[in-house]
Amino acid sequence: QVQLVESGGGLVQAGGSLKLSCAESGFTWDAYAVGWYRQVPGKEREGVSCISVPDSETTYQDSVKGRFAISRDDAKRTVFLQMNSLKPEDTGVYYCAVIPECGHTGWIDYWGQGTQVTVSS
Repeated sequence: QVQLVESGGGLVQAGGSLKLSCAESGFTWDAYAVGWYRQVPGKEREGVSCISVPDSETTYQDSVKGRFAISRDDAKRTVFLQMNSLKPEDTGVYYCAVIPECGHTGWIDYWGQGTQVTVSS
């Protein structure tokens, strides 16, 4: 059974850091990607960062470049999102998802349950 479990969210002051984790299991694809998405009430869910498997190519939304870093631990089948220099506009529910490739814009079948990130000013 395919499963994605996020953790690591919380409340942090502006300028602080958080590290999100996405543990995935049940996938048998040879190549895919794991993306982090963010949703704010009243807005559409937006892509934040993505990493491909097995190539480890990464992409970032312009607003987080230089502040966020995505990585993965293959042994633990976990993808991380290190978030530094956090800003109040980074607040939202963060979801990880398995997608065919970074940049995918179609339907996504596999989502985690989400983790709340709140950045206070």
